Amino acid sequence: MATGRVPRPPHRHFTLANGLEVVLAPDRQSPTASVWVWYRVGSRNERPGITGASHWVEHMLFEGSPRYGKGEMDRAVVRVGGELNAFTDVDFTAYFSTVPREHLAVPLDIESDRMTRALITDEEVARERTVIFSEREGNENWPEFRVEEELWQLAFREHPYRWDPLGRKDDIARMSAQELRDYYRRFYGTRNAVLVVAGGFEAGPIAEEVRRRFGPLPAGGESIAVREVEPPSRGERRAELAGPGTTPYLQIGYRAPAVGDDAAASTLVLDAVLGGENRLFSAGGGWGRSGEHPSSRLFRGLVDPGLAVRATSEWRPRRDPGLFTVQALAAPGVSLDRLEPATLRLLGRLAEDGPRPSEVEEVRTKVRRTAALAYEGASRTAFRLGYFSVLREPRFEDEIFAAVLRVTPREVRDRARELFVPERRVVVRYRPVAEAVDG
Repeated sequence: MATGRVPRPPHRHFTLANGLEVVLAPDRQSPTASVWVWYRVGSRNERPGITGASHWVEHMLFEGSPRYGKGEMDRAVVRVGGELNAFTDVDFTAYFSTVPREHLAVPLDIESDRMTRALITDEEVARERTVIFSEREGNENWPEFRVEEELWQLAFREHPYRWDPLGRKDDIARMSAQELRDYYRRFYGTRNAVLVVAGGFEAGPIAEEVRRRFGPLPAGGESIAVREVEPPSRGERRAELAGPGTTPYLQIGYRAPAVGDDAAASTLVLDAVLGGENRLFSAGGGWGRSGEHPSSRLFRGLVDPGLAVRATSEWRPRRDPGLFTVQALAAPGVSLDRLEPATLRLLGRLAEDGPRPSEVEEVRTKVRRTAALAYEGASRTAFRLGYFSVLREPRFEDEIFAAVLRVTPREVRDRARELFVPERRVVVRYRPVAEAVDG
């Protein structure tokens, strides 16, 4: 694939009078159809006191609407052999269903019903509070979650990226049903939504069906702009955590650009050189956690010599400037006092010398290969079309793809020098302690 364009399937994009964006990607050969609704609403739109509201609303949209009672949405999709789910991020929330093509009307009916008319009742909010608490406490059992949450809280003092999408425990405990309803009515409207339908259907009839079901919905959805701007950091920030576990864990973060910045492409390549993956063009579609990549700098510099059992990096593109992070799980017998300086030396060498041309060429090869496979299947197609629509706009995928392929080793070196500045560094170290045993 020598061109600067991703081989996306043919698709049609239009906007209804109420502001709802629609993307249709028909594939006559596909036995399934996938419906995704993306809202440009995530934890960045919350405020102290209602942190976790986006994630809680995600749960509530499965709990009832005028035509579907509690549990009926799940049963309606499963009954026809489909699957459905949702997830909440800092920048957006996505709901999706994939069904046999002949049952496409089922998820379309569900999404049109709950887009502006979800029933967020006092009773269901009270029941779901326990579920949210359980999810939050389950995550806290993982040192990686606790470290990452601490890292972002240290790095950001003004911008709402400083809290996790699960929300703070105090807010989960006190948030009222009325506050959730207000949040839903404020942001979850047609003007903040993108409907994507991909798979086995004819574009013309489904376009008319979409207009019939979604066109009458009232226009809604306030601005998602975030006014808080994070001031520059003026020195290293660090924290030490301790808790149950057996393995010391280290995470280092540096202030990183937003996805629309000019530095985005070189940051993606830097991430791929260090950790082995490019977050927008990875084997997992750019969404899951980084895997193990024996050819990456961090693996060769920390895992191969026996300093770590796992080491990777991550720059997840975000609407606003976020963090570029490096994570390392110490090998048995290796202290954090040994692992941290080794990690910083590795970053310093990359900033000093830059990557080898062969490393950057390997990134280009991976990006071309995974981009060629990115749109396999109805669900994956709908995911990517919606993801780029809410992140920026559909054509942004081609722009960033071409930019990544143009990045040079010198640009990666310069990006590392700009990024890995000690005064802008945030460090969180996790020290495992033995749990008390009852006698």
